[in-house]
Amino acid sequence: MENDRKHMLEFRDVRLTYHTKAGETLAAEHMSFYVDEGEFIAVIGPSGCGKTTVLSLAAGLIRPSAGEVLVRGGAAQTGNIGYMLQKDELFPWRTVEQNIVLPLEIRKKNTPEHRRRALALAEKYGLGGFLKHYPAQLSGGMRQRAALIRTLASDPGILLLDEPFSALDYQTRLNVCEDVCRVIRGEKKTALLVTHDISEAISIADRVLVLSARPARVVASHKMDFTEVSPLKRRESPQFSGWFERLWKELNL
Repeated sequence: MENDRKHMLEFRDVRLTYHTKAGETLAAEHMSFYVDEGEFIAVIGPSGCGKTTVLSLAAGLIRPSAGEVLVRGGAAQTGNIGYMLQKDELFPWRTVEQNIVLPLEIRKKNTPEHRRRALALAEKYGLGGFLKHYPAQLSGGMRQRAALIRTLASDPGILLLDEPFSALDYQTRLNVCEDVCRVIRGEKKTALLVTHDISEAISIADRVLVLSARPARVVASHKMDFTEVSPLKRRESPQFSGWFERLWKELNL
């Protein structure tokens, strides 16, 4: 049975209610979906529907009011999650190398073995010659690449991406999206991306989940039928415009 499968990440009939002095706000209701190991899932939805709330629930930062959020069949734990934010949030007084190994220091895993693995990732994805540089010396795209390598340094089971390209200009955004996709797929990581950009979701994801307006729930799940993996090549594909039109309509029902 489907419910007996241990997905990498699963939301089972999740409801979330925020309590404030002004009263209660129902943010999500009957939200159910899954992410299998190695999948790259994108979540889109109307503005204000609670896309980032999905990531907070997945990370175990907040708990659902009802239902379950499961990671490999058990409760979500922050130690198994890598979280990449809209801005790179690199510390300007630390070198690229020092920024990359920061998660190892925080989790008391800064052993020679873990450090070598983290720096090997930096070398593999084009940052080897910039490890002694400071963030201010890097382009916006290279800073995001450094932020991704930092997120991968502690070898998380799941990557959560909160609109990680939104602070970049359009051309840089396309290039960084290509970069991030190459790294995540190259490392065979499971990823959940939230974005307001339909084109971005189509170009990068294996499946796209569409959320309703608040209270958010999943109203559609679409498997992207591209032969291409590269986001730039997908944008050039004949079926790209068809997917864009379909998702646009679903968001505006």
